[in-house]
Amino acid sequence: MNQANSDLIIRQCSAADLDALAPLFDDYRVFYGCVSNPALAHAFLKARLQHQQSVVFLALRNNGTPLGFTQLYPSFSSVSAARIFILNDLFVRPEARRCGAGSRLLKAAADFGASAGAVRLSLSTEINNLSAQALYSAHGWKRDDSFLHYDLALPPAA
Repeated sequence: MNQANSDLIIRQCSAADLDALAPLFDDYRVFYGCVSNPALAHAFLKARLQHQQSVVFLALRNNGTPLGFTQLYPSFSSVSAARIFILNDLFVRPEARRCGAGSRLLKAAADFGASAGAVRLSLSTEINNLSAQALYSAHGWKRDDSFLHYDLALPPAA
Protein backbone atom coordinates (compact mmCIF):
# COMPACT_ATOMS: atom_id res chain seq x y z
CA MET A 1 0.00 0.00 0.00
CA ASN A 2 2.88 2.33 -0.75
CA GLN A 3 0.80 4.73 -2.83
CA ALA A 4 1.56 8.32 -3.66
CA ASN A 5 0.90 11.14 -1.26
CA SER A 6 -1.64 12.63 -3.68
CA ASP A 7 -4.04 9.78 -2.89
CA LEU A 8 -4.35 11.07 0.70
CA ILE A 9 -6.91 13.34 2.28
CA ILE A 10 -6.21 14.89 5.68
CA ARG A 11 -9.13 16.50 7.44
CA GLN A 12 -10.05 17.70 10.90
CA CYS A 13 -12.52 15.33 12.53
CA SER A 14 -16.00 16.00 13.71
CA ALA A 15 -18.51 13.70 15.40
CA ALA A 16 -19.49 12.51 11.91
CA ASP A 17 -16.05 10.83 11.63
CA LEU A 18 -16.35 8.71 14.78
CA ASP A 19 -17.13 5.46 12.96
CA ALA A 20 -13.97 5.81 10.85
CA LEU A 21 -11.83 7.14 13.70
CA ALA A 22 -12.74 4.84 16.60
CA PRO A 23 -11.31 1.61 15.07
CA LEU A 24 -8.00 3.42 14.41
CA PHE A 25 -7.95 4.68 18.00
CA ASP A 26 -8.66 1.17 19.27
CA ASP A 27 -5.77 -0.18 17.14
CA TYR A 28 -3.52 2.56 18.54
CA ARG A 29 -4.37 1.55 22.11
CA VAL A 30 -3.72 -2.12 21.26
CA PHE A 31 -0.33 -1.10 19.80
CA TYR A 32 0.51 0.29 23.26
CA GLY A 33 -0.53 -2.90 25.06
CA CYS A 34 -4.19 -2.23 25.92
CA VAL A 35 -6.91 -4.79 25.40
CA SER A 36 -9.11 -4.02 22.40
CA ASN A 37 -12.25 -2.18 23.44
CA PRO A 38 -14.03 -0.57 20.48
CA ALA A 39 -16.87 0.77 22.65
CA LEU A 40 -14.42 2.53 24.97
CA ALA A 41 -12.52 3.98 21.98
CA HIS A 42 -15.74 5.34 20.48
CA ALA A 43 -17.03 6.79 23.77
CA PHE A 44 -13.69 8.39 24.66
CA LEU A 45 -13.34 10.10 21.28
CA LYS A 46 -16.98 11.14 21.23
CA ALA A 47 -16.56 12.90 24.59
CA ARG A 48 -13.33 14.64 23.50
CA LEU A 49 -14.94 15.95 20.32
CA GLN A 50 -18.28 16.90 21.90
CA HIS A 51 -16.57 18.87 24.66
CA GLN A 52 -13.96 20.34 22.30
CA GLN A 53 -11.21 18.89 24.48
CA SER A 54 -9.05 17.73 21.59
CA VAL A 55 -8.44 18.31 17.92
CA VAL A 56 -8.17 15.22 15.75
CA PHE A 57 -6.97 14.94 12.17
CA LEU A 58 -7.82 11.89 10.08
CA ALA A 59 -5.86 10.55 7.10
CA LEU A 60 -7.93 8.79 4.45
CA ARG A 61 -7.46 7.47 0.96
CA ASN A 62 -9.46 9.25 -1.73
CA ASN A 63 -11.85 6.28 -1.64
CA GLY A 64 -12.59 6.99 2.06
CA THR A 65 -10.44 4.22 3.59
CA PRO A 66 -9.17 5.49 6.97
CA LEU A 67 -5.40 5.16 7.34
CA GLY A 68 -4.41 7.03 10.49
CA PHE A 69 -4.97 9.92 12.83
CA THR A 70 -3.31 12.36 15.17
CA GLN A 71 -4.84 13.91 18.28
CA LEU A 72 -3.84 17.20 19.86
CA TYR A 73 -4.72 18.34 23.36
CA PRO A 74 -4.64 22.07 24.13
CA SER A 75 -2.43 23.23 26.97
CA PHE A 76 -0.32 26.18 28.03
CA SER A 77 3.31 26.84 28.87
CA SER A 78 3.79 28.88 32.02
CA VAL A 79 7.38 29.70 31.10
CA SER A 80 6.44 30.87 27.61
CA ALA A 81 3.16 32.35 28.88
CA ALA A 82 1.59 30.99 25.71
CA ARG A 83 -0.62 28.29 24.22
CA ILE A 84 0.89 24.94 23.27
CA PHE A 85 -0.59 21.69 22.00
CA ILE A 86 0.35 18.21 23.12
CA LEU A 87 0.47 15.82 20.21
CA ASN A 88 -0.65 12.90 22.32
CA ASP A 89 -1.45 10.37 19.61
CA LEU A 90 -0.18 9.60 16.13
CA PHE A 91 -1.09 6.32 14.51
CA VAL A 92 -1.02 4.96 10.96
CA ARG A 93 -2.20 1.44 10.21
CA PRO A 94 0.81 -0.83 9.63
CA GLU A 95 -0.24 -1.68 6.07
CA ALA A 96 -0.48 2.06 5.25
CA ARG A 97 2.87 3.15 6.64
CA ARG A 98 5.47 4.76 4.41
CA CYS A 99 2.82 6.27 2.12
CA GLY A 100 3.11 9.79 3.57
CA ALA A 101 0.15 9.66 5.96
CA GLY A 102 2.27 10.21 9.08
CA SER A 103 4.11 13.12 7.48
CA ARG A 104 0.89 14.73 6.31
CA LEU A 105 -0.70 14.29 9.76
CA LEU A 106 2.31 15.95 11.42
CA LYS A 107 2.07 18.84 8.98
CA ALA A 108 -1.66 19.25 9.63
CA ALA A 109 -0.97 19.33 13.37
CA ALA A 110 1.80 21.92 12.98
CA ASP A 111 -0.29 24.08 10.66
CA PHE A 112 -3.21 23.93 13.07
CA GLY A 113 -1.02 24.82 16.06
CA ALA A 114 0.51 27.77 14.22
CA SER A 115 -2.89 29.04 13.10
CA ALA A 116 -4.15 28.81 16.70
CA GLY A 117 -1.24 30.95 17.90
CA ALA A 118 0.58 28.15 19.73
CA VAL A 119 4.30 28.54 20.34
CA ARG A 120 5.03 24.82 20.08
CA LEU A 121 3.79 21.27 19.87
CA SER A 122 5.08 18.69 22.31
CA LEU A 123 5.01 14.90 22.24
CA SER A 124 6.50 11.88 23.87
CA THR A 125 7.04 8.42 22.45
CA GLU A 126 8.33 5.11 23.68
CA ILE A 127 12.10 4.83 23.81
CA ASN A 128 12.03 1.78 21.54
CA ASN A 129 9.70 3.31 18.91
CA LEU A 130 12.58 4.11 16.57
CA SER A 131 10.49 4.45 13.41
CA ALA A 132 8.34 7.16 15.04
CA GLN A 133 11.46 8.91 16.32
CA ALA A 134 12.93 8.92 12.81
CA LEU A 135 9.70 10.40 11.44
CA TYR A 136 9.64 13.16 14.06
CA SER A 137 13.31 14.02 13.50
CA ALA A 138 12.79 14.13 9.73
CA HIS A 139 10.09 16.75 10.28
CA GLY A 140 12.14 19.05 12.48
CA TRP A 141 11.09 17.81 15.92
CA LYS A 142 13.91 18.06 18.44
CA ARG A 143 14.48 15.60 21.26
CA ASP A 144 14.43 17.31 24.65
CA ASP A 145 17.68 16.57 26.46
CA SER A 146 17.09 19.18 29.20
CA PHE A 147 14.05 17.80 31.01
CA LEU A 148 13.01 14.40 32.28
CA HIS A 149 9.44 13.22 31.95
CA TYR A 150 7.70 11.81 35.06
CA ASP A 151 4.25 10.30 35.63
CA LEU A 152 2.31 9.67 38.82
CA ALA A 153 -0.31 6.94 38.67
CA LEU A 154 -3.42 7.90 40.62
CA PRO A 155 -6.00 5.55 42.11
CA PRO A 156 -9.28 5.21 40.22
CA ALA A 157 -11.97 7.74 41.17
CA ALA A 158 -14.53 6.37 43.62
